Amino acid sequence: MSEAKDINKTVDDSEVKRKAVKLVVAHLKKKVTREYMGIQYLIGWLEEMDELLNKEEFDIKEYYAMRKQLNSVIESTLDEEMRSKIRNSWHSFGKALEKKVKPY
Repeated sequence: MSEAKDINKTVDDSEVKRKAVKLVVAHLKKKVTREYMGIQYLIGWLEEMDELLNKEEFDIKEYYAMRKQLNSVIESTLDEEMRSKIRNSWHSFGKALEKKVKPY
């Protein structure tokens, strides 16, 4: 057997949450397919979120602040279709922050 399979990587709740949020952000980027009024707010939020995801430490308060900020982005989005897409991502973001490591 290879040694790599024998090594069990311990994953904590913060790492699970970070990966889940990263996935939500990636899906949100794919949803933005066209220009609409207010897109600059979403682009700014995505840039800030990328910076936060690249940080070594995980501070749950910062992630909740970014979720609150995403709600402000939703409010400034006038396009109804994009607003619902972003709101769905906002909901998924909340679920991602509630994730926990599954016991084996």
